[in-house]
Amino acid sequence: MPPSFMIYPVFVQVALTFVLLFAMGRSRAHAFKAAKLKFADMRLGEDVWPQKTKQIGNAFHNQLELPILFYTAVLFAIALNRTDWVFFGLACFFSVSRIFHALVHTGSNNVVRRRSIYALGALAILAMWIWLLVKTAV
Repeated sequence: MPPSFMIYPVFVQVALTFVLLFAMGRSRAHAFKAAKLKFADMRLGEDVWPQKTKQIGNAFHNQLELPILFYTAVLFAIALNRTDWVFFGLACFFSVSRIFHALVHTGSNNVVRRRSIYALGALAILAMWIWLLVKTAV
């Protein structure tokens, strides 16, 4: 499998992060207008935001946590020339799980469902790292 294929699941994850970033900005701008907030209101924290704006912000910030392990695994796999269809499939699975996680996070925010989807994504990354280790050690 060409290592260049790995750009696709990475691009999905990056695109999702930007979608949430722009959604968070739009939601915050709307909250400023609707609630007549001032920048001084948020100097000491983000408790001033409406619930929906906090949900979107939390979903965005979540894209900066677990995906770091994803990006790092992909970079190592490419650098070590250890990409294959299994690794690619796990990367795609992770990216898709992040989309579903973000949809739940910004939608119903059902914690049990969100946690289950998060766990599936985390297991996909763990499998990516194990696969990378096995492929490198051989």
